[in-house]
Amino acid sequence: MQANRHQRLALTALIALFFMWGLITVLNDILIPHLKALFSLDYVEAMLIQFCFFMAYGIMSIPSGKILQKLGYKRSLFWALFIAAFGCLLFLPAATFHSYFLFLLGLFVLATGIVLLQVSANPYVALLGDAKHASSRLNLAQAFNSLGTTIGPLIGSSIVLAAAGTGARGIEGLYISLALLLILIAFGIRAVHLPEILPEQYEHLQKEIVKNADEAEIVRFLKTRLHKVWRFPHLFYGVGAIFFYVGGEVSIGSMLVNYLSDPQIGNMSQVEAGAHVSYYWGGAMLGRFIGYLLLKRFGSRKLLAIHSVAALILLATTLLSTGPLAVWSVLAIGLFNSILFPTIFALAIRGLDRFTPQGSGLLCTAIVGGALLPLIQGFAADRIGIHASFIVPIACYLYILFYAARGSLAYCRIK
Repeated sequence: MQANRHQRLALTALIALFFMWGLITVLNDILIPHLKALFSLDYVEAMLIQFCFFMAYGIMSIPSGKILQKLGYKRSLFWALFIAAFGCLLFLPAATFHSYFLFLLGLFVLATGIVLLQVSANPYVALLGDAKHASSRLNLAQAFNSLGTTIGPLIGSSIVLAAAGTGARGIEGLYISLALLLILIAFGIRAVHLPEILPEQYEHLQKEIVKNADEAEIVRFLKTRLHKVWRFPHLFYGVGAIFFYVGGEVSIGSMLVNYLSDPQIGNMSQVEAGAHVSYYWGGAMLGRFIGYLLLKRFGSRKLLAIHSVAALILLATTLLSTGPLAVWSVLAIGLFNSILFPTIFALAIRGLDRFTPQGSGLLCTAIVGGALLPLIQGFAADRIGIHASFIVPIACYLYILFYAARGSLAYCRIK
């Protein structure tokens, strides 16, 4: 009973962290149009905001996995929040000296803290309780992450975009406030009892997965006792799925303010378009709460395939239409993005046994897709127009469909 109480308390604390990094990450969608105008950038230069933020995942995820192994979950979460807070504080000199480089540096440092937070928190949530409900718990936590991404554009558009023409003052005040909040949460995490999951416990947890999955193929796989994380093919297909999912989701979100402002699409002011970004991320929040229930009753792979097909249909619709249909079809993609990340993550780490921290590090490295794919879409937008550039995320969701159908079956059948 005491253990269950500690698990519930730990899950509640982690949900607060998921909320914060969702809010911080989505603010990039508001920074892009504001800094694009402030520094007279083209789309590729503006997408350096996402490049610097998400490149931290490519550089720092594997080191973060090693930090997690050395410090444990609680201390890793504590220091992750302090690093993120320091990145927010760098926005003060960036605004003071009107330096785009310092804004990019601050975003990289901020993202470094978020990387350590994700490497620590995602597997912790997955392993904190019954193994058969790992996907369900991750979707619940990601639902609150989506609450942050829903509120973030409303805050950002009212503070940052509404301050257009006044320089970077709105950005400065917002990020200093975020830094203080992150430091407060860090000390809150330090005060909360978080059950530690030791490396030797992974074997027991994965045996529970085997028992509950009731798949003889998983049993045979675990009996081989593979000792190199790169010999898990389902993990590496999962790395690709995370890369393209994050790249597709971030590319769409990064373009939304400018896309909805286009006279042929929404003909909105930037403040109005920024507020509409909340519909995109709010759809993901709603979908994750629904997904939390659906994943308890239906197969992860089947739901993953259905959601990726729906996203492809909506992307094709926005690509081939204009006006309100293009607006609402692109915003509705968020609803079907909802379960993709946590479901891919849970499928990819299944059966990793004691190598779960390394696997988590590799999967979080793949979030670098959020750095590279927006640059590609920005390059396309500069040359063929912002409307036609939505051909780029279509390729991303095609790969996710492949992972649902084949890639996650690389070593066994997982329903």
